[in-house]
Amino acid sequence: MPGRGSKLESVRVAAVILAGGQGRRMGGADKGLIEYQGRPLIEWALAALAPQIDELVISANRNFDTYAAYGHRVLPDTLPDFPGPLAGVLAAMQAVAADWLQVAPCDTPHLPADLVARLLAAAQRANVPLAVAADAARVHHSCFIVRTDQRDNLAGYLARGARAVRHWQAGLPSTTECFEAACFANFNQPQDLRAG
Repeated sequence: MPGRGSKLESVRVAAVILAGGQGRRMGGADKGLIEYQGRPLIEWALAALAPQIDELVISANRNFDTYAAYGHRVLPDTLPDFPGPLAGVLAAMQAVAADWLQVAPCDTPHLPADLVARLLAAAQRANVPLAVAADAARVHHSCFIVRTDQRDNLAGYLARGARAVRHWQAGLPSTTECFEAACFANFNQPQDLRAG
């Protein structure tokens, strides 16, 4: 794959872009299809991640044909009632043929070109199943790489009615990798798009 470093060659890495939310703070709009600088947000995420991985899927719960037109599998949640981003992560972990899954939200258009390589290297160095992106000020819990053999752990967490990404992550051995904060600027409200 283009952009793959030698450290990645021995493992298979997939990615999921999370576009399955209800977009409440965007007036119910499908965030992945909202335009930023003339392109839908999903296109920014695809352009950043596709060169870094072996397989890419999109987690979505509406506008399936629009997302499918980008040439990647579109996976709806396998759990009812919009249980949050971890439902999209679980659907991807169950669907991909990879050792690791890179997770990123659709509303973060400036993801770094070395995101996957650095998170995977951090997880391998620490010999842990999870590495989460961070910057000097905070941890970005929605952007992480996780071993797909943790799918049963995640399924159990969701089956208990739990939903919080950070609380699930807290239950796994993990590490963080620090990037520039600008890489994780995300857009939750209409004014964020104007500021960006």
